[in-house]
This record gives sequence, structure tokens and C-alpha cells, in this order.
Amino acid sequence: MSAPTATLLISCPDQQGLVAKIAHFIATHHGNIIHADHHTDFTNQLFLSRLEWSLEGFQLSRSQIGTQFSELAESLRANWQLHFSDCKPRMSIWVSKQDHCLLDLLWRQQAGDLPVEIPLIISNHDTLQPIAEQFNIDFYHLPINKESKARQEKQQLALLKQYNIDLVVLAKYMQILSPQFIAAFSSTINIHHSFLPAFPGANPYQRAYKRGVKIIGATAHYVTEELDEGPIIEQEVVRVSHRDSSDEFIRKGKDVERSALARAVRLHLQNRVLVYNHRTVVFD
Repeated sequence: MSAPTATLLISCPDQQGLVAKIAHFIATHHGNIIHADHHTDFTNQLFLSRLEWSLEGFQLSRSQIGTQFSELAESLRANWQLHFSDCKPRMSIWVSKQDHCLLDLLWRQQAGDLPVEIPLIISNHDTLQPIAEQFNIDFYHLPINKESKARQEKQQLALLKQYNIDLVVLAKYMQILSPQFIAAFSSTINIHHSFLPAFPGANPYQRAYKRGVKIIGATAHYVTEELDEGPIIEQEVVRVSHRDSSDEFIRKGKDVERSALARAVRLHLQNRVLVYNHRTVVFD
């Protein structure tokens, strides 16, 4: 097995010598950089970077890396994150009645394609509980209506804390999260069944069919208070034609939903997504 790595995600005001300063920090402590990717947003004069280096032979302990890098980060006025490749995140999948995205994520995780633990599935219906049992994952059925929403979201937050969840994936979870929930737990990815910003909200395939569109798609994005307006991580499209019925739109759409969501989750888990100014840089 390869040695574990550390990854820095950095955003800061653009200036000369940034790459050299950050690389010098790693090299000074005998770190070997194995991946480096940089981007400058000239409109906002912002520098964004992802650096990954091997921890084999690195002279700082994991606890020391953040402490010592924070001094450099402060001088650069940088926002930054530090991640370690052998620290496997814990993910909860939320669903309603459709199983295609849930099964796809579970199969990929089981095959080793997604470096994550999945100890918890939450649903507002009990339809997919047999799938959770098949994969030996704890399942909680929390029905939601207007009167119970606040109470059930408190229970959901309690479960996320109980299971030490780092990431929630809404895999066709047909409920809108409240601003209070999002403020309490912001690391959430949703799959929307249209090529945003076209057709946000409910029934996008039916609306696309009525408009006679020639391309439909799916969008994986981070969840924010504004419905279907969160920073976009991944999108995929497929061609349709006048010969396709609305049911065929849905069938084709499910294929792109699966792949777009899986890629977005993988990119997030690999620490390749940096959010800024309500958009993302994806270091793929």
C-alpha cells in the first residue's frame, strides 16, 4: 500500500510567489509533493490551490502541520483545509422512494471506488429499508410533514452526531432542508434531475418534455438555503428527441443522475472541490 498523504486546499488573495511559498513550507520539512494544481480567478484576484504530498519521511506530525502552516496562512490571508488520505470520512445517504442513486453509491462503495464509510441511511419512507438491511446499514424511517418537520430534523441532526457523520448525500431525498438544518450541518450534496440552472424545483423532466428540449441532464451540488442554487460540483447531459416520451426522459435522466452524483461524491471525498463566491473549483 502507498504511504498516506496530506492535502492542503487553499484560497487567498492573488500575489506573486504564492506557489513557491507554499511549496517551500512542504519542502522545508522534507515533504515530497505528488500532486499540485493551481488556479487564479483574475476577476476576483483570488488564488486557489490543491497540494498533496507524501507523509513518508515528513518531519512534522499531523498535529504540527496545521499549527505551523497557520502562521504562513495568516500572512497570506488564506482560507485553508488540511486532510489526510487515510482518514476515511463517514457518510449518510438520505432517500425517499427511488433506489437508483442509493444502489449505485452502495455498489461503488462496496467495490472500493468511494473511500468512505456508510453507517447510516435516513428516509421519509420505509420503501428502501430492505436495501439497507441487505447492505447491513442502519436505517431510520422519519416521516415528515408540515407539522413534524422541525421535530424530525432535530432527530436527524441527533443521528448525524451519534454516527459521527461528515457528509450527507441526498440521493433522491424529496424533501427541502430547512435553513435551520443547513446552518447546523452544511456539508450536504444533492442530486437534482435537471441541467441547472434550467428547470429548478419539482418535476423538471415533465417540464423539459413540454418545452421540447433536446438535451436533459443532472446536477450534483452543495445544498444551501436557496433551493437548487448551491455551488455546482458536477453535471452530465444526455440527448433526447421528439421521439422520446416523458417516461423515456425519466429513464435516460436516471442514468445521468447516477453518474453525476457518484463523480461529485468521489471528488468531494478526494478533497478536490474548493468552494468560493458561491461557485466551485474542481481539481480533477
